[in-house]
Amino acid sequence: MKNIDNYNEIELKVEKQELEIINLKRELASYKNGDNSLESILELAKQESKDIKDSAREEAALIVDNAKKNANKIVNDALLRAEKIEFQREIMEKNMKIFKRKLKLIIDQQAEIVGEIDEIELE
Repeated sequence: MKNIDNYNEIELKVEKQELEIINLKRELASYKNGDNSLESILELAKQESKDIKDSAREEAALIVDNAKKNANKIVNDALLRAEKIEFQREIMEKNMKIFKRKLKLIIDQQAEIVGEIDEIELE
C-alpha cells in the first residue's frame, strides 16, 4: 500500500510539474511574443529615425541651395546697382566737362564783351 501511495504521490508530483512546465512554456511564449514585439518596435523606431535623418538632410540641402540662390541674387543685384551707379557717374562726369566748357565759353564771351565795351568807351 505504501508503494501505491508513493506511486500516487509521484504521479501527482509529475502532473504538477507537467502543469508547471505548460505554464512556464506559456509564459516563455508570451515573453517571446513580447520580445518579438519589442524587436519590431525597435526596428520601426530605427527606420523612423533614419527617415527623419534623411528628411532633415534633404531639408538642410534645400535650405543651403536656397541660401546660395539668394546670395547669388543679392550679389547680382549689387553688381547691377554698381554698374548703374558707375554709368551714372560717367554721365555726370561727361556733363560736368560739358558744363565747364560751356561756362568757360560764356566767361570768354563775357570777357570779350567787356573788352569791346572798353574799346567803345575809348573812342
